Amino acid sequence: MLVVGPEADEEGAGPAVVALAERLNAPVWASPFASRLCFPEDHRLFAGHLAAAPGEVAEALAGHDLVLVLGAPVFTFHVAGHCALFDGFTPLWHLTTDAEAAARAPVGTGVLGGLRTGLPALLPFLPEAHGRADRPARRRPPAPAAADPLPAAFVLSRLSLLMPPGAAVVEEAPSHRPAMHAHLPFREWGSFFTMASGGLGYALPAAVGVSLARAEAGNAARVVCLIGDGSLMYSVQALWTAAQHRLPLSVVVLNNRGYGAMRSFSQVMGTRGVPGIDLPGLDFTAIARGHGCAAERVEKPGALNEALAWALATDGPALLDVAVDAAVPALYRAAREDAR
Repeated sequence: MLVVGPEADEEGAGPAVVALAERLNAPVWASPFASRLCFPEDHRLFAGHLAAAPGEVAEALAGHDLVLVLGAPVFTFHVAGHCALFDGFTPLWHLTTDAEAAARAPVGTGVLGGLRTGLPALLPFLPEAHGRADRPARRRPPAPAAADPLPAAFVLSRLSLLMPPGAAVVEEAPSHRPAMHAHLPFREWGSFFTMASGGLGYALPAAVGVSLARAEAGNAARVVCLIGDGSLMYSVQALWTAAQHRLPLSVVVLNNRGYGAMRSFSQVMGTRGVPGIDLPGLDFTAIARGHGCAAERVEKPGALNEALAWALATDGPALLDVAVDAAVPALYRAAREDAR
């Protein structure tokens, strides 16, 4: 089993990772809290995204004779718990450029080095994986149905269909990340960016930075900032920079009128009525226009396609405020079990 992290994309080592996985005919998981694309998500060997929870990581990686972690920490967790993989019954090897991450790994053998040069050097020593059974194809969930209020999964599935070629997504909608993984797959290196932790405030200024960098490199393709309403409030002034530079930036706000991730964690912790996590009464279209950015709001499924098409084609930056349902997400199994 391979666990691949953001260093694959950061180093330009994606093709080398794919070649290694295909030589081994081994399934590939994206590491928890991966900040870049780790592996093409439509590849037959892609197994999915590891949750940032110890029990779920151990369950996903159980039953394999070797775990090879490439370009990621071992591992980044967001909730406490016991990871049975750390009991030492499964051999683990770790290749990374991050010396601190290698030193912190609780188990395994660490090798300090880059993927871009290390993996091609390793490949000739590996035999073809004759006899290793093909992994069953990863099941994709069916397309979500339209509903009123709008489900976030439905919005993400429509965005996936409408995004222009070459577009990159910069994401900070943590309560909707499971839906994004299910309905907005990424296939091209350099097409996805997000924060590497549970902190907020990254995505909008990062999206501006990605758009500026792509423009300097002669790439005029659209950048989509997929962001929650709570996350947007941390650095909304970045809209001004986008407007000043007339960047091809689409800000899609999944607006559930609060901090959805905190609603989920309040369930995990067995608390109710947590103050300060609801955000009623914010007019993001007025805020965006006040920063010089075109803006619209959509609330009904029948208007969604047209609104997304507008946001993705507007000359310069555009903000689309999408009113989604306020269902409390269950980010990890602990949250799901507590909710039951």
